[in-house]
Amino acid sequence: MAKSMTEGSSVKLILQFALPLLIGNLLQQTYNIIDAAIVGKVLGTDALASVGASSSVQFLVLGFCIGICCGFGIPVAKSFGAGDYGQMRKYIFHAIFLTGVFAVVLTVACALLCPQILNILTTPEDIYQGAYQYLLVIFLGIPFTLLYNLLSGILRAVGDSKTPFMFLALSTVLNIGLDLFCILVLKWGCAGAAIATVTAQAVSGILCFLYIYRRFQILRLSRQDCMVKGKFLKSLLLMGIPMGLQYSVTAIGSMVMQSANNGLGSVYVSGFTAAMRIKQFLMCPFDAIATAVSVFCGQNLGARKIERIKKGIREGVFLGVGYGVAAGVVLIFGGRVLSMLFVSRDSAEVLDASAKYLFCLGFFFWSLGILNVCRMTTQGLGYSGRTIFSGVAEMIARIFVSFVFVPLYGFNAICFADQAAWLSGCIYILPACLICIRKIEAQAKG
Repeated sequence: MAKSMTEGSSVKLILQFALPLLIGNLLQQTYNIIDAAIVGKVLGTDALASVGASSSVQFLVLGFCIGICCGFGIPVAKSFGAGDYGQMRKYIFHAIFLTGVFAVVLTVACALLCPQILNILTTPEDIYQGAYQYLLVIFLGIPFTLLYNLLSGILRAVGDSKTPFMFLALSTVLNIGLDLFCILVLKWGCAGAAIATVTAQAVSGILCFLYIYRRFQILRLSRQDCMVKGKFLKSLLLMGIPMGLQYSVTAIGSMVMQSANNGLGSVYVSGFTAAMRIKQFLMCPFDAIATAVSVFCGQNLGARKIERIKKGIREGVFLGVGYGVAAGVVLIFGGRVLSMLFVSRDSAEVLDASAKYLFCLGFFFWSLGILNVCRMTTQGLGYSGRTIFSGVAEMIARIFVSFVFVPLYGFNAICFADQAAWLSGCIYILPACLICIRKIEAQAKG
């Protein structure tokens, strides 16, 4: 059901929107956690390292997919907030068209370049084959990743965050069953974990499509909506590509960091993989809050309600930082216990590495509340090009730590690379977001 966010309590609307989105994000991360837990416990730490050896490049490619889909949803939210449903449907058609093009290009290119990517990441020989199998299957599933993220983004743009969550919940149950079946029964190893994840993602996307077609009359396209026009393509590309690049630029720094960590040996690859799964899971509330604030601001921008935009951003940052402090405490004191989800007690070195990474992370986790909310709000207000520079700041920080400090301090330096990146991104995006708001305010008065 479509829902306007231009009237009523801003914090209540943000929380109502964010809650199902949060649960959906947690379920999506559960895919990765289930893969890692089953692979680590059943197939061993080398297989766990195989699954995690390419996580940064997965973030680069899949992050680009998620970014462009989020960008395509911004004009949809703005048109919905303004009550221009005809224009909204035209944007939806052009978003579908562009997503199809990206699906073909990215899938073919990534599948062909898979061996070269693993070589660039200096993947250890003892885990190379498993890493290749896992990454190739993930790349072949790119069309399903795009399908789900585009359709769920459209639903969120019109105020419906509950439906994508429901479909993710169903597909998570399917993913658990397929993981166990592919790994324990069919003995497909790392490839089986990837097949389970891709299949579950496909189910989510197909269910979103069927729901939109049958239940959302306002989103159903007519023949006159389905005519390719340059101005709509340009508008979507100007929103989508910068957002996709922002994810990818950030991921380049993560790739360099992961390559540096891979060079330290499979023990640190396994420890880093386990810690990354926990980190990504605990980051979900930041994404949910930031997405809710972004949609809230996008709709209110269409309705030209500037004061509501400013209030929504303040409340979003407060919620994000508050959660970050609480989650940081959990990481500091519970990192080793959480790592045991993926690593047995016998692998003491791997557990030590994972626990140390999480411990160091906890002290700066709050900064993600500022970074994510301000960045996604800036994107939601139509200034997605400016957010690329926050990704550039993160990339430079991770590369600097990887090249300068990892050779000197080894894994200890890896444990502080993310924090350096987050703080660097905050230094740029906070004032950039405030400047964008002032520009919108000046335009409204003028």
